[in-house]
Amino acid sequence: MQNFIKKVSFFLFSSSSNTDRNTSKRTIISRKKHGISRKQIDKHALDVLYGLKRAGYDAYLVGGAVRDLMLGIEPKDFDVVTNAEPEQVKQIFKKRCRLIGRRFRLAHVGYGRNIVEVATFRGDGEGEKKISRKQLNNTRATDDTGKLLRDNVYGTINEDIWRRDFTVNSLYYNIKDFSIIDYAGAEEDIKKGQLRLIGDPKTRYREDPVRMIRAIRFAAKLGFDIEQKTKDPIYEMGSLLKNVSHARMFEEVLKLFHSGFAVEVFEKLRQFGLFKYIFPQTHHLLSLEEQGFPRMLVIEALKSTDQRIQAGKSVNPSFLFAAMLWEPMKQRMEQHLAEDFTHQDALYAAANDVIREQIIATSIPKRFTAQMREIWSLQFRLPKNNGVKSQKLQVHRRFRAAYDFLGVRVLAGETELKELFDWWTVYQQKNPLEQVAYANNLQQDKYPKKTNLGRNPYRKRRDDSEE
Repeated sequence: MQNFIKKVSFFLFSSSSNTDRNTSKRTIISRKKHGISRKQIDKHALDVLYGLKRAGYDAYLVGGAVRDLMLGIEPKDFDVVTNAEPEQVKQIFKKRCRLIGRRFRLAHVGYGRNIVEVATFRGDGEGEKKISRKQLNNTRATDDTGKLLRDNVYGTINEDIWRRDFTVNSLYYNIKDFSIIDYAGAEEDIKKGQLRLIGDPKTRYREDPVRMIRAIRFAAKLGFDIEQKTKDPIYEMGSLLKNVSHARMFEEVLKLFHSGFAVEVFEKLRQFGLFKYIFPQTHHLLSLEEQGFPRMLVIEALKSTDQRIQAGKSVNPSFLFAAMLWEPMKQRMEQHLAEDFTHQDALYAAANDVIREQIIATSIPKRFTAQMREIWSLQFRLPKNNGVKSQKLQVHRRFRAAYDFLGVRVLAGETELKELFDWWTVYQQKNPLEQVAYANNLQQDKYPKKTNLGRNPYRKRRDDSEE
């Protein structure tokens, strides 16, 4: 353990990071200048801010919420930072509060389904002595690659600012006088439309490789350019993403592609060479694509996801992963069919193969892998829509997702499926009685009635007992 963990508190930041500290000037942006009103801030976040203030602690709204408010964007999350330690936060909010995390100790203050995340100011931990194993969780430590393992050294706001990732995420809204404190030139970067890391980019990426894909996500969401020094190391350091826990990568993938700007995110991930570390099987097929596949299918699926999010509709991770891995699954299925597997066995084996390989890069909870399998399976069942089969298919719990997936395939260029997609579109618009007649008409078209030419060759023969 001691060989694996390397304390780097005193030299964590490179000389460029220290230069940032020495040359930066603290700027106070008054209420009149920034124009943010308390009416724009989530009431639960305000409750937490005022609760901490009443208890005698400093409390600030911090990060993306302040950035978005300055840009005129409605924030999704409101995070709070304070000089109160997690246990002290819990004492204030009692049953509402739950302490989480080992790598980063945080307090979650709950209001029904809404959570306000409260972090304690992080410090440098300079001058720390050797520590015991029991004290290990309250330290800052990295491994031999520079990856940050723990960051639970508490400090002041003057230290906390240098632990933030990007300048635009380092603004502090002061509940005491409603001003904004800017230590890192964030206001200027916002005006420039620039995303810039605080400190030495290579060091910061080694500490937490996820910062590379966060840069992609923020650039796509905000329409910002990535500053050159922040951008350059990404091309050569992408392999560090392999060191990120698979569970965390799953959460980051959802943030990337459920941001409402998934198409831009996808293109930027490919541009910077990061996509191959997130979806390696899909990346491989993209390099071999023919006539736009599977790239166009992925893009159409991401467009559909973006449209749903921008319309305020829900999205399901299983749809995203099913779309990303559809072509790898189909290719693997063809290989199994060539090995004389039955269709069902080939589908089952291919799904297992592809999912097993994907979870090496990003974990996928079992409930979502089960849904992915159902979406894939229904692609082969939807064409069997005659008679009562259509009713059984429509009540399937994954029917709607499978229908939407079929539509994505049509938009991606599988025009031979358009007639089938249109049929299901019309079918869903009819009432139950009309649906029965509509499906029976299809059955009559597929299976013609008996004529003077003899028995309908498509009709199943009944045995003697049925006669």
